[in-house]
Amino acid sequence: MQKKSFFLILTTIFVTIALLLYMHLSSMPENSVSVLSGYGSSGEEVYKIQSRLLSWGYYNGDVDGQYGYLTYSAVKNFQAKNGLVVDGIAGPQTLEALGLPTGVQRTGNQDQGGNTQADSGDLYLLARLIHGEARGEPYEGKVAVGAVVLNRTRDSRFPSTIAGVIYQPGAFDAVYDGQINIPPDASSINAARDALNGWDPSYGCVYYYNPSTATSSWIWTRQIVLSIGKHNFAM
Repeated sequence: MQKKSFFLILTTIFVTIALLLYMHLSSMPENSVSVLSGYGSSGEEVYKIQSRLLSWGYYNGDVDGQYGYLTYSAVKNFQAKNGLVVDGIAGPQTLEALGLPTGVQRTGNQDQGGNTQADSGDLYLLARLIHGEARGEPYEGKVAVGAVVLNRTRDSRFPSTIAGVIYQPGAFDAVYDGQINIPPDASSINAARDALNGWDPSYGCVYYYNPSTATSSWIWTRQIVLSIGKHNFAM
């Protein structure tokens, strides 16, 4: 009798867990990837991760939807290059950095200006890039940095998405040194919103740099359109 009661309780627990898991998965957005993908995973979400890493030069294996050693190594390489926790697991932060939906519905957070913002999506990612690259610059210069990112998405020489442009290897110092992970202030969030709404103080530029710190001789060959604060904006 005790054995039957034990197995009945155990069966009830397993059924409850399975039901809760089903309810969670069915509530995720249709185009999202799972919140956590790691070694041994398989399916459409892994296919999306592999495709993005392949297009950015981190992955050189088959795009087969199987999270094997090559995918694991590519994820670790991407994490290391972009200031993320290097664990080889495609968790929410890594998926967001890859420009893939995480399936996590985040609640609004208060920015420093007291405005409610959802800390996900293109607005927040662009704001983090602006904060990391143009913190301390005039507001117009912050918007211009955001506009450069958007201008690149429309230029065939660059990736076509905001995440793709921002995380293109070697594109921005703030990604390389991890400053993109600093929470943006209200000014940077507002600048990102203005850029997304169409304000382009750079007049179509796809490059900017600080002439006092630039080390690339190539960037000096670009045509300078204007200067805002410490940055030159160029074509």
